[in-house]
Amino acid sequence: MAGSLWRDAPGGERSPGAGGVAPPAVGGGHAGRRSSPCGPAAGRYRPGMAKAPATEVRVGERTVRISNPDRVYFPATGATKLDLVAYYQAVGPGIVRALRERPCMLHRFPKGVSGDKVHQKRVPGGAPPWLETVRVHFPRYGLHADELCVTELAQVIWAVQMSTVEFHPWNSRRADVEVPDEWRIDLDPMPECSYATVRRVAGVVHEVLDELGAVGWPKTSGGRGLHVYVRIVPEHGFTDVRRAALAFAREVERRAPELVTTTWWRKDRDPAALFVDYNQNARDHTMAAAYSVRGFPTATVSTPISWDEVDVVEPGDCTTATVPGRFAELGDLHAGIDDAAYAIDELLVWAERDERAGAVDAGVLDDDGAPDGG
Repeated sequence: MAGSLWRDAPGGERSPGAGGVAPPAVGGGHAGRRSSPCGPAAGRYRPGMAKAPATEVRVGERTVRISNPDRVYFPATGATKLDLVAYYQAVGPGIVRALRERPCMLHRFPKGVSGDKVHQKRVPGGAPPWLETVRVHFPRYGLHADELCVTELAQVIWAVQMSTVEFHPWNSRRADVEVPDEWRIDLDPMPECSYATVRRVAGVVHEVLDELGAVGWPKTSGGRGLHVYVRIVPEHGFTDVRRAALAFAREVERRAPELVTTTWWRKDRDPAALFVDYNQNARDHTMAAAYSVRGFPTATVSTPISWDEVDVVEPGDCTTATVPGRFAELGDLHAGIDDAAYAIDELLVWAERDERAGAVDAGVLDDDGAPDGG
């Protein structure tokens, strides 16, 4: 990584980033140490705080009214609801790409992240006519939900107005919600697992993906873990995609048995191990999207990174204060994710091999993604 990720304009002014938001000024690094592209050296991002009880924001051809714009959502940083709007505007192309045409669960925090969280599947009545939805069914309960289906940035900003902080899309799209086009590798550290272990396992994941001929797109989780997404050919249902994900996880475990576990029950896992959470590929199981803010006091962001950055970026480096400037300089590092899709047939062969050898999936799920019989 040569040079700065953010440039100062002539005269010491900061040049505007995406969405007209100025990227942060560049601070000093630490001698003798590679600085993180999302770390403290990236500076601070502080849009102005609104004082009015409501304000209007222009988003493309839409106008979205933002109520309580100066409500503090993130107590550790003082960032407000309007700051959150400005963040999503700054990374607009990235968040729309991550959510496009997918059913999306909203994690809402009506009083900010210090208050209660609401998991909302259904778009409420009274939504603007330009908001798009997709209907998903839950056979176990005989219910359905019309979930948000993003096709433009104004729909994201509308959701923020509705107090959404996190966006959790399905790994399938509206054209056929029962056939995933995305395989998600969730590197989930147990309580005593170090981030050094996360990085080492990410290297094994990259190695196996390369051998398979699959392209992995890493991102920070916004927490203590790491996610890797793989576009797949949409020709299998959730059950087979999950079986493929489990077969892959077992292969990673075989190559790093001292670091990795695929044990289903949390109580049975080594607290210092990293769990490769294949169950994130089950139906109606969702993860924070690329560029989604997380509901933590420090306003961390699930941020696309390059494989070269895995050993550089720290878990808390990428926040709403630093990611807009990074996005303005680098663009969306997941911009090419749709360019190549991997066929999971070889992984299904691995799954059949493991099953013939007696491997048992303790977490077999029903049609709604819940443990069978649970």
